[in-house]
Amino acid sequence: MLRCVPKAALALALPCLAAAALAQTTRPFPATALRGSLQVTQPPDVLLNGEAERLSPGARIRGTNNLLQLSGSLVGQNLLVHYTREPSGLVHDVWILTPEEAARKPWPTTADEARRWEFNPAAQTWTRR
Repeated sequence: MLRCVPKAALALALPCLAAAALAQTTRPFPATALRGSLQVTQPPDVLLNGEAERLSPGARIRGTNNLLQLSGSLVGQNLLVHYTREPSGLVHDVWILTPEEAARKPWPTTADEARRWEFNPAAQTWTRR
């Protein structure tokens, strides 16, 4: 019986260790991700940087824990996000930023800035050229 106790303790500890390891990883954002302020008004309608926009039919919103969030649960909240657009111009991928991610500056807020700046995907940083 005593041989089972360490296995049981290990089985209980593994999820905690996995959660701690996940919390320490940085989320990789694509070079096409822009920073903005998002407010979900009436899904799929949103305000992005104060302008009326629309989420794409397959839009994904990831919370600070990187789990998917339903747009309806975010109605009325002002969120600092990184986002990408699909080819038709609709907002497609959204990541709600953690305080550490929000502190990474500069980050482009327009496609024109992203074209003029240089992105380091390994460090997840932008530099102005």
